[in-house]
Amino acid sequence: MSEAPHLTFDLDTPGVSLGHLVVPKGADCEALSLPVFSCNRGEGPSLLITGGNHGNELQGPIVARRLVEWLPEAQKCGRVIIVPEINPLAVQACTRNTPVDGKNLNRVFPGRPDGSISERIADAISRLLLPVVDNILDLHSFGPRWDCAPSIITHPIADVDLMTKTLRISEAFKLPVTLLWEHNDTAGMFDTWVHGQGKIFICTEFGGGDAHAEALTIYETGVRNGLIALGLVEGMAEYPMFRQQKSGQTLETNPSDQLKSPAQGIFEPRCSVVDEVKQGDLIGILHPMESLSADSIDIRAPTTSIVFAIRSAGYVQGNEEVAILARPLAP
Repeated sequence: MSEAPHLTFDLDTPGVSLGHLVVPKGADCEALSLPVFSCNRGEGPSLLITGGNHGNELQGPIVARRLVEWLPEAQKCGRVIIVPEINPLAVQACTRNTPVDGKNLNRVFPGRPDGSISERIADAISRLLLPVVDNILDLHSFGPRWDCAPSIITHPIADVDLMTKTLRISEAFKLPVTLLWEHNDTAGMFDTWVHGQGKIFICTEFGGGDAHAEALTIYETGVRNGLIALGLVEGMAEYPMFRQQKSGQTLETNPSDQLKSPAQGIFEPRCSVVDEVKQGDLIGILHPMESLSADSIDIRAPTTSIVFAIRSAGYVQGNEEVAILARPLAP
């Protein structure tokens, strides 16, 4: 039996504490020490913020570390715990999955103490951090080959009251899109495990591959708005500027809204995120590579909708996702 995971400091210590979450070694790798920030201001809401769940989504770790800089002065009550990189092996390799075991950390919760390293990370978080908080904010971005509207994502929740609370807080982040995403692949997901405990889980999708200064400011503003909504910090929330607008919309999407490439070739996007498209409008073009005389293939919108995410120009395989559409959430 492996050593138990542990924290190098007491989360109940008042004020700011810095330390590590130690994930025990196993047959596949040595122990990991994940840097942890804690700010305990006593009574009030409790929040765990995590980044680096997927190692090729670096906007989350950057925003998390920005929070560590200003939160000690701004936080007025409650408890905030920040782990900027919960999967440091994947972050170091800049890969979605953990390179040691090839597993997707976001598909192995609640983990196993005697499992592979991804499962041991999930187990350490599930056992030591989740029990002391009521709200979780997991910072994702859409990956290096996509463009995505800065968004808050939640999946459908069977508990109607929890679903209502989650949507209300999600909208309070005031990011350009709040998305209710009906997703087929939910086994072992971080949010599914947290929802089962009756806790609020908020997931960001911070754009796509670019982490430029303007985009990072939008993401940080959204998170600050969320902290204000939770009552952890004081201030006035405001919509960040995105595409020359300050506004937000609540959308929904389902698996049928995922447009896929009809064949392999070079995908050329012909629209941008948050564009409104009508049935038949051009989403992108697929260019076959085997011949210059072969006709390119148009990929068109099947219904009137809004472009939530779209692939960057690049080579794609047949049946590979190239765009995700959405529509306003039904009342």
